[in-house]
Amino acid sequence: MTYHATCTALAGEEQPPAIAALSAIRLAEANINPLTGLATDYLNHFNEAIMLLEILPMDLDCLVDFVTWRPMTYAEHFAASHFKDREIAIAAYAAADPTAREHLDMLADMMTAVLTATREALEKGSPEHSPAELASRATHLLKPLVARAGAVINGIELPGLAQDAGGEPQAMIDAVMRR
Repeated sequence: MTYHATCTALAGEEQPPAIAALSAIRLAEANINPLTGLATDYLNHFNEAIMLLEILPMDLDCLVDFVTWRPMTYAEHFAASHFKDREIAIAAYAAADPTAREHLDMLADMMTAVLTATREALEKGSPEHSPAELASRATHLLKPLVARAGAVINGIELPGLAQDAGGEPQAMIDAVMRR
């Protein structure tokens, strides 16, 4: 079943048993998309880092906060969060459409690779690139990835997602570092 067909089925009455057991109403109350079983709250993990990168050119003190950012999987993010319905979010993720989950994980891996490479470059202090330049390049790459991840979470089909997302994580890191 294609991603679009799966989302269409989830919108009707043919939900996978694990998601159906969670009930569309309960998922919606928990801010989890009942169509996909995924929550946009996970994107806060990346948006916080992006916000620090955006502020960095104006306030280098943000560098200290940015370098403490660490990668987290979807389940790790919710397990560590104060999200009221974190257990439901983790269970819904495990029961979510495998294709949607795979696309979200691929995008999260790309965002993590860009953020990690940017953090490492900023910690080392590149003589070739100013912190503002690195931060700007990273945010330029990250914002479309966050938007695509939001589309996946909300059940919006994106044809050629892997290709449109910017390719492999290494290619994105090279773009930040202009290699």
